[in-house]
Amino acid sequence: MKLSQTRIAIGLAILVVATSSGCGMVNRIRAKNELNEAARAYREGHFTEAEQHSRRALELDPDSKTALSFIARTIHAQYRPGVQAPENIAKANEAIQAYQQILAKDPKNDEAYKAIAYLYGALKEDDKLKAWITARANDTSVEPEKRAESYIVLASKDWDCSFKITELPTNKTTTLQAGNRAVVSYKKPKDQKDFDTAKACVRRGLEEVETAIKLDPNSEAAWSYKTNLLLEASKLAEMDGDLGKKAELDKQREIAQKRTNALSEANQKKKEEEAAKAAAAEKK
Repeated sequence: MKLSQTRIAIGLAILVVATSSGCGMVNRIRAKNELNEAARAYREGHFTEAEQHSRRALELDPDSKTALSFIARTIHAQYRPGVQAPENIAKANEAIQAYQQILAKDPKNDEAYKAIAYLYGALKEDDKLKAWITARANDTSVEPEKRAESYIVLASKDWDCSFKITELPTNKTTTLQAGNRAVVSYKKPKDQKDFDTAKACVRRGLEEVETAIKLDPNSEAAWSYKTNLLLEASKLAEMDGDLGKKAELDKQREIAQKRTNALSEANQKKKEEEAAKAAAAEKK
């Protein structure tokens, strides 16, 4: 009798597991169908409908990374850049939260990281954008090349900070020399605060770009921004009347420019070789 009861219990346990497994498989199939419907609606521009199908897919298959990705994309697609209506801004923030859920499960998801950076930029949330980029730049678990990209973005913003000050019409004069050659000279802004701001931006930008080069020595973008930041430093030295420092900075800039040109030529050659290989493969 006891043996019979034991067999029945084992049989019921197997039935429960089989039923549970079967339900799981059915739900995954239904989730896949929902994602197919989401993709169709997305292609047709029906983003709200696509979001609904994506959420239904996640309910059916809570472990689906694809469903999480679809939800974030469909919400993002509903955001209209440049429109300051509260509901539109709320939609952008909702998309940011959806992408953050992706990163919680997949910290190295590049699409989610870049999408959040784009949305912070579109919302003009400069402080949040800078903090977001800085966090990746300092994250040693991230690949060196991607950390370098983050430092380059930070350096580009610091370059822009200085450029907007040094290139103000009130801070420079242009004269024509022999052969109608235009020569630009720079003078210190009337407001010392502007000059100090530009100097701080250049100093920080050069530190950032040097870190980027250490992480990715062959980054054309890093060397290009180093060249541009050294030019900004040269302008500021001229404004400050330190012509010796300006001459030294100009020499450094020439070296950085040569390195930038060499990397540009190497990258162009590589692209041409890859294009030739692709064309040859198509002919076979």
